[in-house]
Amino acid sequence: MSTSTKTKFSVTADDAGLRLDQILPRHVEGLSRRKARAVIDVGGVYVDRTRVKVAGRTLRAGQVVEVVMGGVIERVKEPRAVPDFEVVHEDPAFLIVDKPAGLVTAPTPESDRGDLLDLLGRRFGEVYLVHRIDMPTSGLLVFARTRDANKVLGDAFKEHDVEREYRAVAIGEVAAQTIDRPIDGRRAVTHVAPLEALAGATLISARLETGRTHQIRIHLAGLGHPVAGDRSHGGETSRTFLPRAPRLALHAAVLGFAHPVTGERVRWERPVPPELAQWIERLRAP
Repeated sequence: MSTSTKTKFSVTADDAGLRLDQILPRHVEGLSRRKARAVIDVGGVYVDRTRVKVAGRTLRAGQVVEVVMGGVIERVKEPRAVPDFEVVHEDPAFLIVDKPAGLVTAPTPESDRGDLLDLLGRRFGEVYLVHRIDMPTSGLLVFARTRDANKVLGDAFKEHDVEREYRAVAIGEVAAQTIDRPIDGRRAVTHVAPLEALAGATLISARLETGRTHQIRIHLAGLGHPVAGDRSHGGETSRTFLPRAPRLALHAAVLGFAHPVTGERVRWERPVPPELAQWIERLRAP
């Protein structure tokens, strides 16, 4: 997994009047003009804190430039296929999408292209981000298609009036419980229920009452039962069982809410994808 790096500098008097793609190689080590254009094109360059995507823009002395790079440099050398995704439901007010692991939900400081929101916008036109799930997590997401629907759905998430249930494989034997432990000073509640005992692990249901960043991963790691394959919270280094997880063993399986137009309760459920299902099968007792 690539780690983003940031370079920040001020335009000098010698740089003044030059194109952006001429200035960047002067200040960013190892960045050719070709790569500079690629970084600009994907949205990784900011001038005076505003994203700039015009390689030919000329700059003046004193302007502050920030360059955010990571995987984009590797993609310049060797383009990668975008992971496929499935539109589970299409509605005039919203879309339900089953996101694969490895696909970013929304723009990042490094890039505003190739993420799920961008791809949906190209296909459907006006699309709004309502919530997100981590890049290594798979599963269900809702995207609004109108401003009104975006507000209604956004309010539902703020008020925790949304059904969100995940499937995860946690290391060790996990008991049914409610985890009520703040994350970054904010209330965070996860309801955990074991579904099946596996070899050295437990297949669980994790229902979110709140929705903090990495909530399930942080809560389970805090119990000493990290999600298998979690490189950030202790699930990757554990040797409790083999074979090791092919990816983060976390999947957003259930999503339900009140329809933003009709008010009717709607609900979708998707099984864990094949790469996880096959691995889970190998963990089942013979």
